[in-house]
Amino acid sequence: MASATPQQLAMLAPLAGLSPERLAELAQLAVVERAMRGSDPLKERMNAPQSVFLLQGELLLAFEGGGTLVVVGGSEETRHALNRQKQRLARTKAITDVDLLAVEDDMLDILATWDQVTAAGAEGSAMGRAVRSDARLATGPFSLGNLRSGIFAQLPVAHIDELLKCFERVSTARGDVVIREGDEGDYYYVIESGRFQVERLVGGAKVVLAELKSGDAFGEEALVSEAKRNATVISLGEGELLRLDRKHFNELLREPLLRRISFEEATEKVRRGALWLDVRYPSEYQYDKLPGAINVPLAEVRNMFAVLDRSKEYVAYCQSGRRSAAAAFLFAQRGFKVWLLDGGLRTVEKSA
Repeated sequence: MASATPQQLAMLAPLAGLSPERLAELAQLAVVERAMRGSDPLKERMNAPQSVFLLQGELLLAFEGGGTLVVVGGSEETRHALNRQKQRLARTKAITDVDLLAVEDDMLDILATWDQVTAAGAEGSAMGRAVRSDARLATGPFSLGNLRSGIFAQLPVAHIDELLKCFERVSTARGDVVIREGDEGDYYYVIESGRFQVERLVGGAKVVLAELKSGDAFGEEALVSEAKRNATVISLGEGELLRLDRKHFNELLREPLLRRISFEEATEKVRRGALWLDVRYPSEYQYDKLPGAINVPLAEVRNMFAVLDRSKEYVAYCQSGRRSAAAAFLFAQRGFKVWLLDGGLRTVEKSA
């Protein structure tokens, strides 16, 4: 297996409009596979949710209902996916050894959506143009990984342009306090560049909780749960932040990511395999947890990103829905399928 080059990717019709920065990022992830002469390299991929392209070699295409076509890698015919022909393929045969590139259809759609929205030219936002052309943004906060499974993956398309217009850029110097423990929540932050330290006072002593880097986000907990800041974030050097004020955060990010459901809907999801996620303190959890619930206190959510099974669905709850909203948002940012029990356990008591 080998890697594709940005030049090869730029020749493919669905990718031709992508920016050089995005092509370079995709080239790091795209893998070229070699199929031997005489084989049928698309046999197992005819109905797969991916588009397959011929980069090099000669391939015979045989169509359902009759007819064949020989295509050569690098030609006009191979700018489009082999398995997305107007006439349905019956089989293929490699006339020579061939190099193929398979790209997930979902990834292609995400890339096309973001690239077209951010390529709005003079009518678009400065941030949108920066996302498209600034390598720090294309490989950091708006990296392909974040667009596929991070906070922006679940953002309604209609909100993308508006969100980019509302982000502000803020520069920091070493020692700058970005948010302070105990203050009111005012902004949500995404790190463009630099390193930032998260710390909290415990028994009068400063405890370092984490170090954040490009692409990481912070400040959401106080905004989602409508509580005071629970930690201080300090810049460890020169840095660049993107920030979103409370109003636009709530309208454009918070609500789209908080998938609220009733207790009846939640119970049905659990019956079908979802898991209850109790984000209260252990003492509360032990007192009146729901059957089969996993206890992940809000303060421990970030430690569970690498522990919980991403293939499963979860329903987060607390007493009122305030803490579980913050937890659900944090998990959703990382691509987890988390639903929010609207109103928390209070709704369970009312419906009992």
